[in-house]
Amino acid sequence: MNINDLKERDTGSQEYIMVQEDDYPKTGWEQFKQVLARSVKGELFVGLKITLKMMKEALFNDNMHTVQYPAEKLPIGPRYRAMHKLLVLLESGNDRCISCGLCEKICISNCIRIDSEIDKDSRKEVLDYSINLGRCIFCGYCAEVCPELAIVHGGRYEVGSEQRAHFGNKEDFTTPMDKLLSQKEYPGFGAVSPNADERLKKTPTSY
Repeated sequence: MNINDLKERDTGSQEYIMVQEDDYPKTGWEQFKQVLARSVKGELFVGLKITLKMMKEALFNDNMHTVQYPAEKLPIGPRYRAMHKLLVLLESGNDRCISCGLCEKICISNCIRIDSEIDKDSRKEVLDYSINLGRCIFCGYCAEVCPELAIVHGGRYEVGSEQRAHFGNKEDFTTPMDKLLSQKEYPGFGAVSPNADERLKKTPTSY
């Protein structure tokens, strides 16, 4: 159908459904009588049926659905991408991070900064590791690309701040030394799968 056919189309042959309009009250007395009639019929309590049922469950059956945050927190999934964690080696307490810079390069929001230097053993040492949580979109690319599983996403999701540019320093993400024994291999986003040992194959010795 072109534009001319659209303008010249016959609308008189179409069947329209006429909507019957109710007789709405005109005066205040008629409105009062309508409200009174609907209240006596119980329509008001029909609308409050669900509310009254939930109130009964909460008051008498101790079935409260409200979470008292921050004292109570809802559980989150193990692969939820929350605030970052920098894991350390349990044997020595040293950083797992080898300062390869892959997480800084792959970060699409450009929020990761790594400062490193060559130590006395001719190895890279991480001096500072900062993440601008105000820019981070928690995509998880840094955890996926890390070859040492040094950076993962933990379960801490309170990242609110009163400042626009909020930086998280290395000390905020790294496991402290007094809690080293309590650190576990994080089973969440970017961690080793539980059956990783079973999936390993022997490396051929003949090259």
